[in-house]
This record gives sequence, structure tokens and C-alpha cells, in this order.
Amino acid sequence: MASEQPAADAALFRAMRRTWERVDPHPADLIDRMVAAVAADDLSTEYALLTLVESDAVAAVRGDADLLTLQFSDGTTTVLIHVTVTDRGGRRIDGWVDGDASSAVLEQDSRELSTPVEGGRFSFDEVAAGPARLRIAPGSDGVELRTPGFEL
Repeated sequence: MASEQPAADAALFRAMRRTWERVDPHPADLIDRMVAAVAADDLSTEYALLTLVESDAVAAVRGDADLLTLQFSDGTTTVLIHVTVTDRGGRRIDGWVDGDASSAVLEQDSRELSTPVEGGRFSFDEVAAGPARLRIAPGSDGVELRTPGFEL
């Protein structure tokens, strides 16, 4: 008797599905619209524009060949970061945000480092080299900015 119940339930669900498909069919383009809506959802927070700013001129002046400058923007907020190698082999990140932000969070693998944004400026000392992402938490209003991954 227990083995008959799932089969009876499945038959009932098939009958209900056929009825609803006949009475109230879904729009023909529903699947395409849903895929597009999901793909476009929160593009500004997931996919920030990444621009590599040439740092050759700065390196020649400062003699710092290990300087990396990156700029991220989602159209409303822009973040500029300078990454330098420290004496101990770690990385120092100095960053500036042009919008209202409360904190900057650096994500590396399963580790997160957080620092407050004060006057549009933030920094991280002795960060390990490797892949990273930066998350800028909004201040009183706004949308969180998430950068694509980059290499430190």
C-alpha cells in the first residue's frame, strides 16, 4: 500500500499540471525573459567595471616597479586602489572611494579583512599575495559595490 501512494500522487500531479497548462499556459517567452532577468539582476554590484591604470610613470618617478593601480566603478561609485609590496613580502593596499561608504572588506579565499572608510580613504597592511575581491559597504544609503577578482 505504501508503494502505491507515491504513484497515485505522481498521477494526480500530472493531471493537475495538464489542467493548468490547458487553462492558464505560461507565456511562450517566459523562460527567456526569466533567464535574462536573472542574468541582469544586480549587475552593478556583481560586475564592477575593472580598469587597469598604467603605473609606468609612477614607477619611474618613485622607483617602485611593484606598484599596481586598479580602478573599479559600477557607474555610481568609483574605487581606486594602489597595491605595493611591503618590506616583509606582503601587500599594502591604499584605497579611495568617491561615494558614501562605511567600510571596505577584502575577501581572500575564506578569509575576510575589514577596515572602516574614513573621509573616502581606507587601507590594508600586510595582506597575503594571491587572488582577492573588494567589497565596499555603503554608508547611510547606496548599493554595495563588489569588484571582480584581481591578483595581489
